[in-house]
Amino acid sequence: MDLYEHQARQLFEEHGIPVPRAEVADSPQQARGIARRLGGRAVVKAQVKTGGRGKAGGVRFAADPAAAELTARQILGMDIKGHRVRTVLLAEPVDIAEEFYVSYVLDRTAGGFLAIASAQGGMEIEEVAATRPQAVARIPVDRAEGVTSAKAGEIASAAGLPPQTVDVLVRLWQVLVREDALLVEVNPLVRTAQGRILALDGKVTVDDNARFRQARWGARDEEHQDPLEAAAAERGLTYVRLDGQVGVIGNGAGLVMSTLDVVAGCGARPANFLDIGGGASAQVMADGLSVILSDPAVKSVLVNVFGGITACDAVAEGIVAAVDTVRLTKPLVVRLDGNNAARGRAILGERAHPLVEQATTMDGAARRAAELAHTV
Repeated sequence: MDLYEHQARQLFEEHGIPVPRAEVADSPQQARGIARRLGGRAVVKAQVKTGGRGKAGGVRFAADPAAAELTARQILGMDIKGHRVRTVLLAEPVDIAEEFYVSYVLDRTAGGFLAIASAQGGMEIEEVAATRPQAVARIPVDRAEGVTSAKAGEIASAAGLPPQTVDVLVRLWQVLVREDALLVEVNPLVRTAQGRILALDGKVTVDDNARFRQARWGARDEEHQDPLEAAAAERGLTYVRLDGQVGVIGNGAGLVMSTLDVVAGCGARPANFLDIGGGASAQVMADGLSVILSDPAVKSVLVNVFGGITACDAVAEGIVAAVDTVRLTKPLVVRLDGNNAARGRAILGERAHPLVEQATTMDGAARRAAELAHTV
């Protein structure tokens, strides 16, 4: 669950991280009043859960309350990458001397957290990492130890940050741990002309599994959720929509990820990640196929299952029942292996649905699904 900037700013303030004075407005008239309370001048910032606000015209300076009202009127209602601007944050302008980048992010590959920091803040960190990789420090953080003052000093030194940032680095780690976050980012963290360290912008992603502890941020943000992902979530499916043409169903996250790679290696792009887990009942298969076939970009579907606790014959029976329940409009390639695979293949062979094909290997199944996607 991504938080809005003003929510991230609230967390920073609660944990003692210095931020400029700011308030949220949902109308131009409110924006004028806030700008007046801030001393007249204000930075007006669109509140959307996506990047690129500045390039889209969603971050502007207002020289006085009247300008703040006009600017808010122009920004409110904007569409930024599919996100409608419904509120703006008006922040007190800051005299910036230096800009830095700092973040903590979950490193799934290493099974831990990573501190990423750079003295080149204020711009996209991906661009800095690509053009000047030496300017970005990546420091693993031991989950048990966390970020102590000594660890924060190590991070600051590696990134070329001033010593005044050490306390902020420690407090940002506290935000991550205490708020169940997977990502905490400040860009830019600035040193003002007066020598103060301030977090000017913030991004926080809270672990969905911790919603019961983080209820103050409200329910799932369905307004910006992909409709197919929402439909899958209602059915209890682990589904992520991608931008390809081969729908993928598998059992187990590792197997599904491998299948995505193999599909890509066969010259096609996967249309989704869908993990049915340990159960492949007729209802689960029907729900999965229904969601995938609802994506107009899908040209073929690949089911790749390795039978374990759930045997392949049960999976095959689920597929047969599903194709009789869901109107199958795209070719379906099935690869079954593992427990009772032979019986599962026989069940599919007996059904002999004209749009269902079988393959004995994952490579062969992915290659055929890719061919069919290009043919349809």
